[in-house]
Amino acid sequence: MLSQKLHSAINAQVNAELWSAYLYLAMSLDAEAKGYKGVANWFYVQFQEEQAHARIFMNYMNSRDAKVELLPIEGVPASWDTVLDMYKQTLEHEKKVTALINNLAAIANEDRDYASINRLNWFVDEQVEEEESAREMIATVEAVEDNKYGMYMLDKELAARVYNVPSPLATAAE
Repeated sequence: MLSQKLHSAINAQVNAELWSAYLYLAMSLDAEAKGYKGVANWFYVQFQEEQAHARIFMNYMNSRDAKVELLPIEGVPASWDTVLDMYKQTLEHEKKVTALINNLAAIANEDRDYASINRLNWFVDEQVEEEESAREMIATVEAVEDNKYGMYMLDKELAARVYNVPSPLATAAE
């Protein structure tokens, strides 16, 4: 059984993951409107991953007999000046998510809830990857953003990114 503190924090994390999905969907739509279909695809894959993260938390709560309470999702920005701005905001956002995940892990440690600690370790590792990916995208866009051909080629490369379920725990039928 989850402690009330952890239960509330995971419910808040479900909301944060869905907000993240909404943010990345907005970035995808803005990139597409600006003619960057590959960048749009990259952010659409991020949107799908964040939905899966929310599902993993919801599945976990259900497995622990803890009620999931969906909260309203606050609005997100609708446009960015440049592709680089999108990726810079992505990095800042992922750092905030990392702090939220670390807080969940701290609560689980305080509770000596080893099942939750085990599940949260996956998210701790995932956040390292998310921040690294955002940093790599910033460096890549900075390297080519003033070069129209370079940006064209990057956009084409990003169009090839495909969504992979981040964990078998994300399936609805767990």
